[in-house]
Amino acid sequence: MFPRLAECKTNPGMQLSGGEQQMLAVGRALVLNPRLLLLDEPLEGLAPIIVEELLRAIRRITREEGLSAIVVEQHPQAILAISDHAALLDRGTVVHTGSADDLASQPALLDRLLGVAR
Repeated sequence: MFPRLAECKTNPGMQLSGGEQQMLAVGRALVLNPRLLLLDEPLEGLAPIIVEELLRAIRRITREEGLSAIVVEQHPQAILAISDHAALLDRGTVVHTGSADDLASQPALLDRLLGVAR
C-alpha cells in the first residue's frame, strides 16, 4: 500500500519524515483489521506529493476494501474528492450533512460554513 515505507524499513520510526510517519500510523491501524478507521487531520503538514499518495491509499481502502473511515480534515476539497458523505461540525454541533460531491461543488457554502472555500 505504501511503497515508500518499504524503502525505509530498516530506519527507526523517529528517522521517518512526517509523511512516512503518517503512512506508518495508517498501516499500523490497518494491521488490526478494523471495520472503521478514524483519521484526525491526516494531511496536516505533508508535502503535496505525500498528500496525493495518502489520499490514494485512503480512497483505495475505503472503496475497494469496503473499510469505513471518518476523516477530520482542515482541507475540505482534498477530502471531499475521495469521500461519499460529508458532515460539517461547528463547536460540536452538526451544521451541514450531505453528499460530498454536492458540498464540493458549492464553494460559497463551504466558505460560509468553514471560511475556506479552497
